Amino acid sequence: MVRHGATVLSAEDRFAGATNVALSDEGREQARGLAERLSHEKIVAVYSSPLGRTIETAQILAAPRDLKVQTRDGLREINHGRWEQMTRREVEQKFPEEAAEWEKDPYTFAPQGGESGLAVTARALPVLIELVRHHAGENFLIVSHKATIRLLLSSLLGFDPRRYRDNLDQRPAALNIVDFRGATRPRLTLFNDTSHYDKAGKAIPDIPELRLSKWWNMRGDPSQ
Repeated sequence: MVRHGATVLSAEDRFAGATNVALSDEGREQARGLAERLSHEKIVAVYSSPLGRTIETAQILAAPRDLKVQTRDGLREINHGRWEQMTRREVEQKFPEEAAEWEKDPYTFAPQGGESGLAVTARALPVLIELVRHHAGENFLIVSHKATIRLLLSSLLGFDPRRYRDNLDQRPAALNIVDFRGATRPRLTLFNDTSHYDKAGKAIPDIPELRLSKWWNMRGDPSQ
């Protein structure tokens, strides 16, 4: 599973799940680096969310193999409803009650007009399981989004999905590898890997400074 490359809004820390944002030049370069990294892997199919940033990333990854990108609506990003294209600060100022509820439980709560993490899991997980069954014994790529991938991994690995924003990260164009022994026995073997960013071989990505989860910005013991 691969997150799409950086977009023109990535650096602004905005809610843009359902917004059809284009890749930035940096995002295209990230995707090309990953395509080169995967060039010797035997991959039989490439699937993508229907949004433009994922389709373009998937096309870059599929091009060396002359594969057609196949879209699946269930793989799209979480819809933030009326929060779309707003920064976290703007949301907190305009919709403080919604923001507070979402911080407490983003899995079951959704802003007005948007989706909960549960709703995303309910549409994305069946797509993944169907593809795993269809490609038994084969390698295939899924290009999706930050929240969608984190929610899928939470479900597959038995993590508390209410903490998916706190405990899991996804850098742009990050590579995740899940090994399946049957559709219900997954094992995560690589997570959030971006070693293809740096052709000189820098293997450990920087810690991002921008987070949508306040948990990361706390100082000291958050229970106090």
